[in-house]
Parts: sequence; C-alpha cells; structure tokens
Amino acid sequence: MDSRLPLDTRATVLMLVFCLVLGMQQITIKATADDISPVLQIALRSGISALLVGLFMQLRGTRLTFSDGSWKAGLLAGALFATEYLLMGESLRHTSASHVVIFMYTAPLFAALGLHFTVASERLAPLQWLGILLAFGGIAIAFLGSATQTDQPDVLSMLWGDTLALLAGAAWGMTTVILRTTRLSRLPATHTLMYQLVVAFVVLMIFAIWQGQTTFNPTPEVWASLAFQSVVVSFASLLLWFWLLQHYLASRLGAFSFLTPLFGAAFGAWLLNEPIEPRFLLGALFVLTGIVLVSGYTTVQQALAYLKHRAGPKTT
Repeated sequence: MDSRLPLDTRATVLMLVFCLVLGMQQITIKATADDISPVLQIALRSGISALLVGLFMQLRGTRLTFSDGSWKAGLLAGALFATEYLLMGESLRHTSASHVVIFMYTAPLFAALGLHFTVASERLAPLQWLGILLAFGGIAIAFLGSATQTDQPDVLSMLWGDTLALLAGAAWGMTTVILRTTRLSRLPATHTLMYQLVVAFVVLMIFAIWQGQTTFNPTPEVWASLAFQSVVVSFASLLLWFWLLQHYLASRLGAFSFLTPLFGAAFGAWLLNEPIEPRFLLGALFVLTGIVLVSGYTTVQQALAYLKHRAGPKTT
C-alpha cells in the first residue's frame, strides 16, 4: 500500500520556497548568458553540486550502493535529467526566459500522465483530464502567439527555443515517473540526486566542449549566478524535491508548482525587461489552469465541495 501523504502544512511551505527558487533559475542563467554559456553553466553547477552531495553523504556516513541493481534506474534518471537541462540550456539561447519557464513547468502534466498508467494511487480523475486538455490547448495558443510575432526577425528561433523548453518539461516529467516507479523510490534522496548530477555533469560538459559552448568570463555576476545555481538550485532545492517525492504523492506536489512559472515570468519581465505577448499570456493562463486541475486536484475538489455546501438549500 502506498504510504505517501497528501500535502500538509510543512509540504506546502517547502513547495512555496522550492517554486520561488526555481522561478529564478532560468532568469540568472539567461542574465549571464553573454559571459558564460548556458550549457556550460549548468554542467559546472551539476559538478559542484555533485561534490556537495558527496560531502553531505560522507558527513552522514552513507555511500552509493550498486548491489541492489538500483544503479540501472539511476543512470536512466540521470540521462533524463541531463536531457532536461541540455534542452533547457539550448532553449535559453533561442527564446526568452519567460517562455522557457512556462513551457518547462508543464512537467507535472507529463508526470501525471505517466503515473496514471503506472501507479494505481495516482490515476487521473475526469477533472484532471480536463486540466490536461486545457493545458495542452494553452500550449497550442502560446505557440501560435509566438508564431504571429511577425515584427521579430527571429520568430523561427523563438519557436525552436519554445519547443526545446517544452521537451525539457517532458523529460522532467518522465524523470519523476522513473523516481516513483523504480527502486530509486526506496533510496535516500542524496543517492538519487548523485546519480543525476554526475550523469548531467559528464553529458553536458561533453556537449559544451563538442559544440564550442565554453565561453566563461569570470565577472562577479557570473560567480554569483554559479553559486546560486550550484548551492541553492542544484543542491539544496533538488535535494528537497526528491525528499518530497519520497514522502508525498507526486501528483499532489504540483498543487503549488504553478507558482514557479508565474514567478519566472514575473522575474523575466521585471529583471530582464522581457515582453510578454498577449496571446502567449492567454496560453500561459490555460496551461497554469490545467496544472492546477491536474496537480491540485484534491484541493480543487475540496474547494468545489465547500462551495456546493455553501450554495445548498437553506432551511427557514
């Protein structure tokens, strides 16, 4: 029987912090892209974070184990993790950080679809299927909004970047499915994170060198971004995420995940002066509504029941 819990107050607070931090992830990478290549920065942060996780494991007296065969799932999760961030790094070269954060955080939708067919306790209800339809309809509207920006000479580049960001979201969602349905679900969060960080470092570093994306101008902003990405985003926040996955229902953890793209889009407009096209904004609202219905199903159901009770017939 699945012992994972629905969201409680502790999980809610932790998810809010997690979403706020991740909302800044693409912004800092995009802001420093002229001085350090996005893929290189993600590769370096993965390597630094892997060292931090290794030190953390040493302090706790734990080490990776390979005898139970979990390393196979670990490598698969690591490959998906590396794919996600490779796609994200490339997408940031072609489109705005606001677009990337919206499309990437379709991940809960892909995770919910995958878990629907693999985990009995995470089957989608009719209202959640409606959320899936709304979200993917919103994606279509958002893509159409980008395509109609004829005053921009790099429309095709933006559409390519948007597509890469959406694929990154799919890779993230499938990573969640692997974490929930394999032996990794029984491993400590540090072990799961180590697999992903090491594979990501190797794959992304090779890609950066192969593609000549090795620009590194050590400005104070670059060092600050790298420290934030390595320590806060890739170490502390991801460690928190995998711990949450082990203790709470995965499809419910996304109840507040819609805040991440909201934070990201707001930060992009505020800090990077990125324009938000009206049609893209409409599509994003559809996507976020879909995420709320899918990931926050329990909360939505409770709210509807409360409203129905309040609107019920009154006795005189």
